[in-house]
Amino acid sequence: MPSALTALCRYPLVQAPMAGGASCPQLAAAVSEAGALGFLAGGYKTADALRDEVRQVRALTGQPFGVNLFMPQCEPADPAALADYGTRLADEARGYETELGDPDVPGDDGYEDKLAVLLDAPVPVVSFTFGCPSRDTLDAFAAAGTYTMVTVTSPEEAQAAEWAGADAVCAQGTEAGGHRSTFHDDPATEDGGTGLLSLVAQVRETVQIPVVAAGGLMRGAQIAAVLAAGADAAQLGTAFLACPESGAHVLHKQALTNPLFVRTTLTRAFSGRPARGLVNRFVREHGPYAPAAYPQVHHMTSVLRKAAARVGDAQGMALWAGQGHRMARELPAGRLVRLLADELDAARTAVSTRSAQ
Repeated sequence: MPSALTALCRYPLVQAPMAGGASCPQLAAAVSEAGALGFLAGGYKTADALRDEVRQVRALTGQPFGVNLFMPQCEPADPAALADYGTRLADEARGYETELGDPDVPGDDGYEDKLAVLLDAPVPVVSFTFGCPSRDTLDAFAAAGTYTMVTVTSPEEAQAAEWAGADAVCAQGTEAGGHRSTFHDDPATEDGGTGLLSLVAQVRETVQIPVVAAGGLMRGAQIAAVLAAGADAAQLGTAFLACPESGAHVLHKQALTNPLFVRTTLTRAFSGRPARGLVNRFVREHGPYAPAAYPQVHHMTSVLRKAAARVGDAQGMALWAGQGHRMARELPAGRLVRLLADELDAARTAVSTRSAQ
């Protein structure tokens, strides 16, 4: 690992920032304490809530950790398509005895306010999703001593992040759970994305800055594979969802290995942006009709998802998960980090032994 990343964590392992509650202070702190890099997810939170969570992590660990922010989205949504989707979801709302959320919630996820929080009390790492910050923003974090990382899904996005001044990129393969982190959501060109190993190799040949690999990674041997492909570290999200420290709903945790939820798919059903999750009733019934409209669809369905969780209906929840979800292990986060590190060492030893034969 490059020296800048080596200084941040003992192992080349990053816990992915998972918005919606999973990446809570307890999980991030436990991961960092164990020698990996824990992350808070700043998306969908107010600036004050983010400030409070940063304080909580600092009270739990003195080790480095990161915070992820969503870039503001300015792509217009088709009002007629949104209205049609709302009509389709009316029965869902009645079934859960609630109302659909307002798709026209104003604001940009409090982006500027959150930047101010993280520049006022700098954290070791800040990463960005759904786009690349301006050169001025990245320079400001550099001046504050914060290491910056931009999530990318193509060599072109990686190059743009390097030119803007990012310290590293996180290459997200199509196997990853949760939202595709493309800079622009264009349904006309969305093909599901590039597989992780191929993406890492392409990004590695495009940029000179460190590359963190993300997408479907659940075992140390897989981490060894992406490191061999050119990554400097590996980011895992779904692998940490089942940990007791994770803030994910218990039904979400159970669904990862439940035989009723066999496969994942990319869907716009819950947010209006492609995101990989377990296939359930909501995805099957509404996914084909969901418009490209983020965050409008997210706001519209958020009430439904909360209602489904409240009544214990996993078939109506957004069960974000990567393609390796069935390999999830219900272990304390610190123990999982150490196990992954041991598996990584064993995989490297096995490769060296076979090469010497």
